[in-house]
Amino acid sequence: MGAVDPEHPFDVVLAAARTGAEWALAEIFRDIHPRLIRYLRARDPAEAEDLASEVWLDLAAALPSFEGDDRSLRALAFTIARRRLVDQRRRARRRPTGPLLTDQASALAGGDVEEEAMEAISTRAALARIAALPPDQADVVLLRVIAGLGVDEVATILDKRPGAIRALQHRALRRLASMHARKTVTT
Repeated sequence: MGAVDPEHPFDVVLAAARTGAEWALAEIFRDIHPRLIRYLRARDPAEAEDLASEVWLDLAAALPSFEGDDRSLRALAFTIARRRLVDQRRRARRRPTGPLLTDQASALAGGDVEEEAMEAISTRAALARIAALPPDQADVVLLRVIAGLGVDEVATILDKRPGAIRALQHRALRRLASMHARKTVTT
């Protein structure tokens, strides 16, 4: 989308998506969804798919009045995702439920099964380390790395100053490096 595909500049994709053009909506989905689902799975694995569906419904409703570039649209998607996570946590506190089991085998689709399995293991290990961070640090790392958002965009989403985002990211990366060093020493 945008800079990635010169044949379909973002303004063309956005205009087509506003009219309901399937190809344009699919292009936006392909650009945002993989990062969105990784973010949601890292924050709430049991509810990630449902939350992603809610995010897409809200994003579709926002498209007609959206003004901005592809990064702004991505930032809007992650702003909505974070709000949905907060809403989900509030609901969960009111009505606690047990964890749901998911069929992880369905996540692997064709291709080199060994390579995909190794990638899934390393992704799970990385997400587990990020999940062990304090929530504000985890949010910053996920939004900066997985969502690919800039410091100012993350600051807006988390309602913090850009300097605070940089400090949180620095602390998170130091903590992750320390966790990695401890794991390397013990194995």
